[in-house]
Order: sequence, then structure tokens, then C-alpha cells
Amino acid sequence: MAQASEENVIIKGTRKGLSVTLGSGEWPELLRELDSRLTQADAFFRGSRVNLHTGKRDISPQQLQELVGMLQNHTIELVSLQTASRATAEAAQAHEVRLALPDVSPTLSAHGHAEPEVSEGVLLHRTLRSGQSLRYPGHVVVIGDVNPGAEVIAGGDVVVWGKVRGLVHAGAMGADDALVCALELSPTQLRIGGHIASAPEEKKRKKPQPEVASVVDGQIVVEPWSGK
Repeated sequence: MAQASEENVIIKGTRKGLSVTLGSGEWPELLRELDSRLTQADAFFRGSRVNLHTGKRDISPQQLQELVGMLQNHTIELVSLQTASRATAEAAQAHEVRLALPDVSPTLSAHGHAEPEVSEGVLLHRTLRSGQSLRYPGHVVVIGDVNPGAEVIAGGDVVVWGKVRGLVHAGAMGADDALVCALELSPTQLRIGGHIASAPEEKKRKKPQPEVASVVDGQIVVEPWSGK
């Protein structure tokens, strides 16, 4: 029996929103892998709208119902399905799932090869106050502060041109190479990918300095943010 792996369940942010691509592998294994991936980043995915890509795989109405039910357990809505299979298309129509047209103009690299869609960024030009939350599948730039009780959860990097006093989670879909940069980094909680850093002790320096946080040797490390 073929075993599912992360390469067979691809989750990413695109220009069209959150995208889930199911590759090869046995259907039960793929569902378990997808369920596990969604559980790992539950705070990020909760309430999301997902576009599903299934390629040439034949999916029965019962299998699609299982998938929709699992997504609903994570409070995720399946808004469209892209398929090259007639049987899967008929299953989608039976469940009133909108069929999406395939992409016809992929971005080309300098060598002429098709490149995957890249997560875009969002720019927020205001302060996030207590109780406010910003979630985005790509990179996030905040020109303002992230106050205590506020949170920023991003699939990519997080850059704050201000003070971070709330919760920040970069690489929320499992990207351990994501970064968090801020003019003043004093979060209540800092997360990058699957790593968590506790709130640091009160900093005693006279003048705060810009800092960047990244994952080094399996733990989150904060260093001065310089222009070098």
C-alpha cells in the first residue's frame, strides 16, 4: 500500500486564496495526512475557504463526502474543486461543489519552466488592538503595532514596522524557514512553523532595537535586525 507523505498533500497560499492539492496515494492515507496537517495549524486554518486540486484522481461521491465532512470538522469550507477526472467532476456536482477551471497561464522562470504560484503578501497600515486578529496564507507586513491581545498568523514571513506585544505566528502552514521582523519584538508568544518561544523576560535596555526571529538548530533565535 502506498504511504502518504507531505509531498502528496500540498497546502499553500495563492493569489486565489488557500489551495490544497492531493497527489498520489491511497485515499484513507491522504485523508489522514490532510487531517494531521490541518490539526497542526488549526488556529491558522480555522474558518478558511479552500480550493481543492485533485488532478486525474477519480473520487467517488462518498469519498468527497468524507473529505467535506473532515474539512467541516476543522470549520473549513470547500469553495471549489479543480479536476481532470470526469468521475470527480460528477461527484462535485452531486455535492454542489463549484468546479474551477484549470490555470492556463502559469508563471514562467527564466529557463522557460513553469513555476508554482507564490504566496503574495498583504499590507496593513494600522495598529492591531486587543481582540483583533489578522490571518493570511502569504507574507504579512504591518505598519503599526501589534498590541497585547492581538494576533498575526501568516503562512509566510511577518514584518512589523512597529512594536510587537501580542501573538505572532509566521510560517503557520509548517514553514520553519519563515522570519519575524519588528522594530521592537516583545511578544506574548512567538511561533515560527512548529516552534514556540515563550514570552521573554522584560528587556532592560534603554533603547529598543529592531530584531529578527528565525529558527536555528530547532529553536527560535532572536537577533538584531540590520541592513546587512
